[in-house]
Amino acid sequence: MSQMSLFDNSIPEPLAARLRPESFDEYVGQEHLVGPGKIIRRLVESDQISSMIFWGPPGVGKTTLAQIIANSTKAQFITFSAVTSGIKEIKEVMNEADRMKGYGQKTIVFVDEIHRFNKAQQDAFLPFVERGTIILIGATTENPSFEVNSALLSRCKVFVLKGLTKSDIKNLLIHALESPKGFGGQKIILEEDLLGTIASYANGDARMALSTLEMAVLNGNMASDGTITVTRQIIEMITGKKALLYDKNGEEHYNLISALHKSMRNSDPDAAVYWLARMLEAGEDPIYIARRVTRFAAEDVGLADPNALTLAVSAYQACHFIGVPECNVHLTEAVIYLALAPKSNSMETAYLKAKDDAVNDLAEPVPLVIRNAPTGLMDELGYGHGYKYAHDYEDKITDIQCLPDNLIGTEYYNPGNQGAEIKFKERLEQIKKWREEHQSSGN
Repeated sequence: MSQMSLFDNSIPEPLAARLRPESFDEYVGQEHLVGPGKIIRRLVESDQISSMIFWGPPGVGKTTLAQIIANSTKAQFITFSAVTSGIKEIKEVMNEADRMKGYGQKTIVFVDEIHRFNKAQQDAFLPFVERGTIILIGATTENPSFEVNSALLSRCKVFVLKGLTKSDIKNLLIHALESPKGFGGQKIILEEDLLGTIASYANGDARMALSTLEMAVLNGNMASDGTITVTRQIIEMITGKKALLYDKNGEEHYNLISALHKSMRNSDPDAAVYWLARMLEAGEDPIYIARRVTRFAAEDVGLADPNALTLAVSAYQACHFIGVPECNVHLTEAVIYLALAPKSNSMETAYLKAKDDAVNDLAEPVPLVIRNAPTGLMDELGYGHGYKYAHDYEDKITDIQCLPDNLIGTEYYNPGNQGAEIKFKERLEQIKKWREEHQSSGN
């Protein structure tokens, strides 16, 4: 006979588990999927649920959404773990689902982190999904195109879940402080800006935000009347970082991105990395930084190092693939490379000059010689007459006119004297010399 421990049932569930939503009305975020009239809500309300994959970052509600679907459809809900579930266990549950199907009972099988299941485990689900024995809902933080067997993936609809906004997270935290399931029965003093700090730290992860709040309350300063005060120092202690002065929508946001941009422009990698770290550690979206870095690669490095844009775009893609905090190394690589790269804004300057002329001369006709003539009438009007195909000539250059009449002789691109533009400058001078010689000779 087993003995009951004095501590049985004395440990409450974690805050995130206690506050887990049970309906769409309680669910926060993913309005594009579960809002009124949106696809998942319509599928549930019409009882037409089919197998699906939820793809999104941690803590955005993938498991919760699956449970809400199961509750809404009155289906049996079974959860599988990639660590503890072998093929034998999968088949046993599938056979039980087959039996329950005969009684009209639906079975939803939820596979968290489905990307961790090996091919054989994933294949074990396939025949039961095909027969409709189960409705499979998989959740993954990885791209299912690469991590889920193509045969299984083809039978599932993939839905992309987005990271929760700072506003979403703050609303969750306020709810946690007010709800009887959370801290509604306690008097807690916590300034609103600290809720914003926790929301920024969580970076779209509701579970992390609620866990941080719970730890903060448990470590708060309790007064004699039971009031708990949570201070900034407590938040910093729990998160392991100072709550940096930063507002993603305020002046400091623009000050710091300006500092990063101008440090790279001034070829100062140390300052550039510092401002990058300031932004990332304060909770800035790495995708925003990556976009600005990509702009810098063209605006300030340009053709002095054409590889700069390739590296910046690669860093942007890496931020999408793995997210924070791991993508900090990719952004650091790009920032240092761009700071040390030769600089040129001649390409941007060329465009701005051309833009002014283009706006002022919108009606300038395209020279007939470089127009296409897809119809007989156009050919009769002289479209394309006299055109010379550059590849047919030894120097791959011809003397045809490509600018409108009133812009002949206008120069927009003036190469700089750094990096690859030294060669571009030499090449452009050769082209200009060739044209002068052939125009003067009448050839």
